Formats: sequence, structure tokens, C-alpha cells
Amino acid sequence: MLTLYRRHYPPCRHTSRRFRKCQCPIWVQGTLRGEVIKKSLDLRSWEAASDLVRGWEASGEIGIVKPEIPSVSEAVERFVAYQCSRHLAPETIRKYGLLLEKRLVSWCTKTGRTQLRQLTVDALRQFQQTWEDGALYAIKNLERLCAFFEFCLDAQWIERNPTKALRRPKAKHAPTLPFSQEEMKRILDACDRYPGNQGRLKAFVLVMRHSGLRISDATALSKDRLDGNKLFLYTAKTGTPVYVPLPPTVIQALGKLDTNGSGRFFTTGNAKPVTARSNWSRYLDKLFELAKVENGHSHRFRDTFAVELLLAGVPLETVSILLGHSSIKVTEKHYKPWVKTLQSKLEQEVMRAWA
Repeated sequence: MLTLYRRHYPPCRHTSRRFRKCQCPIWVQGTLRGEVIKKSLDLRSWEAASDLVRGWEASGEIGIVKPEIPSVSEAVERFVAYQCSRHLAPETIRKYGLLLEKRLVSWCTKTGRTQLRQLTVDALRQFQQTWEDGALYAIKNLERLCAFFEFCLDAQWIERNPTKALRRPKAKHAPTLPFSQEEMKRILDACDRYPGNQGRLKAFVLVMRHSGLRISDATALSKDRLDGNKLFLYTAKTGTPVYVPLPPTVIQALGKLDTNGSGRFFTTGNAKPVTARSNWSRYLDKLFELAKVENGHSHRFRDTFAVELLLAGVPLETVSILLGHSSIKVTEKHYKPWVKTLQSKLEQEVMRAWA
């Protein structure tokens, strides 16, 4: 037990330890888990000294004050706010919020686990069993969950990261399937039969096919990203802008579009990015159905862009730069089968030269 008292010095006329209404220094005396202490706290505020000693008693160690541990919902709120302060992509923030705010906090509320200490390995295994995600998305969610608990660990709210004991789902990486030339022809022909804004839809398809943009980036495409026939993709870490030239058919299709004063080709700018992306995904689904293209989705345009470059002899390093991948290993992972096809093509060209 630790006891606080004032040690009176002249000109203070008091001598009793029980007297607290002066400004003499405060000392602490007693034992805590077998450790003996008798020393000055270098404090004169009785309230501050009481808070300090209570912190020692809570941690069970003299000189150590553990931080106040927030609830699960408060910890999630702080984590998401911190990720926002890092200026992460809105889509990344949305996925963190979907997993942690919408799913984890709701599950904790239903099961009565409102404190971080209640989220044990066994509890998180039960939470993991409620996921209905596919294997690849479940792996990503596990990585997001791990990032949250690493944040809590760094803040000293927990003693260890319980997600380290969770097993990753088994997932087979699906091979990249670009659109064939015949499928692309059917898709473009279907644009002329689409019951809607046919010109805008065809321009959207052409931009995705010849730029390699993701659907969220294509949806937000603005006129100021065009420089003649070149489309600005992003600024590399070296500070160098990366452009991709667009065929004349794409430039002509974009030139026919009315941006309605927003400066954007495919959205008014009033809708949220998530809403705009969802709308265009729905338009493309109808288009694929009309073109009778099975397993059609927006990312296959990006795959077609990459694979056609590789088959044309463009180095993998260049394709990786155009796609904006963080590492060439990412590009190789997705397009390794097509790199082998390119190698076979090169070997055939070399052997033809022997003749």
C-alpha cells in the first residue's frame, strides 16, 4: 500500500503529515508488490500526486503508469481517424471502416465484448467464422484486422496481437483472364445497342481498355489529365509524371462527351466515389450480358491492357510502371503466365532468324 503525505519545510509552521492545505512537497511511502519506496514525487498538487500513485497501483509497478485503455468502439474510432490523417486512399479508408466499424464493433456489441481485453484469440476466431467473404478478400480483411491490433499494441492498450495466432484462409490465385479480341469486338458492338448513353459508355470502355486504369480512377477521369493524346496516370516516387498515349479512337470518343461544367467525363462530381463506381459497375454488368461475355468484370480491361503490351514485346518493368504497381514482383505475380508466353514468342523469333 502506498501512502501520500506532505513533508513540511520552513517557513511552513505545520508538522503533521495529515495536514494537506499547504504547498510543501508531497512524498510517497509504502510497498507495492514487495517493492519498498520512500521518496519525493516532485509534486505539490495533491490531486496530481494521487493520480500518479493510482496509476502505479493500477499497473502494479512503481514508476509505471499504463495508459487508459479505450473500449473497442473508441479504439476503432481512433484507428480510423489516424489512417485518415495519413492521407490514405478513400477506398482504403472505406474498407477499414467496413471491416472494423460495420462488422467488428457490431459483432462485439452483440456478443457483449466491448473491451479490448475481451478480444482474445478464441474470440477473434469466432468473429472470423462470421465472415462470408471469398478467400482472397478474407486474407485482405485479416491483414486489416492485424493492422488494427498492431495499432493497439503500439498504444500499449494490449500486451500482444491476438491476430498473429489466426490462420490465413487458403486461396488459389486465379489466373489473369484478359478479354480476347473477339470478346472486345462484341463488347464494343454491344455499346451501340445499349439502352442508355451509348457514346459515353463506349468512351468509358475504350479508356479502360487502352489506359489500364482501375474503374474507380476511370470513373473520376477529368479533362485536365489529358495532354494532347496522352493521359496522365500518376506521379512516380521520383517526382516524374507517368503518361500513357491513347489511340485516336479514344481521343475522338472523349471529345464527343459533354462534361456539363464539372470537367469530368463520366460523373458529375456530385455523387460519392463509391456510388459512382457502383453505378458504372452495374452499367458494365448489363453491357457484358448484352455482349454475351461470360465472367466479365471491369478489371479484365486492365488485364487486357497489360497482357497486350507484354505480347507486343513491352518489358515487364515498363508494364509495371504503367500499372502503378509498388513492385515488379506484383506485376510478375499477376501476369507470370503471359510473361512465359512472351518468352516463347521471343524464342520462336530467334529460331526463325537462324534460317
